[in-house]
Amino acid sequence: MRVDRWLWAVRIFKSRTKATAACKSSRIRCNEKVLKPSTLITVGDKLEIRKDGFIMEFMINALIPKRVSAALAQPCYDNLTPEAEMNKFKDWFIGKAPAERRERGAGRPTKRERRNLEDFKDEVYMDEWFDSDSE
Repeated sequence: MRVDRWLWAVRIFKSRTKATAACKSSRIRCNEKVLKPSTLITVGDKLEIRKDGFIMEFMINALIPKRVSAALAQPCYDNLTPEAEMNKFKDWFIGKAPAERRERGAGRPTKRERRNLEDFKDEVYMDEWFDSDSE
């Protein structure tokens, strides 16, 4: 089964397009090898996924062809993410920085502004990815 399709089916990514984009930007690895979206995976493979500044690790238990509910997707993988990584959110974000704000009267961001913001945030997270690999 294709890795991008599996990541979408077990609800690790919200859309298959996002799963494909993560693969193309070298955020998905299997046994220290960067995966392309079309790479075939099998039961027993260990995936390392960089998403939103976190490094998650999953062991594949089952391959499912269609997207299913979260309750049905849970037995398809084992979450091997270290406890320190799971607590990273609490250590980094909670109470440390103010919420993102827009100027009063500016309204909601346009589609173009939102994409620019997401690209900027992705660049920040990717810099952390490559900095940690060089150590």
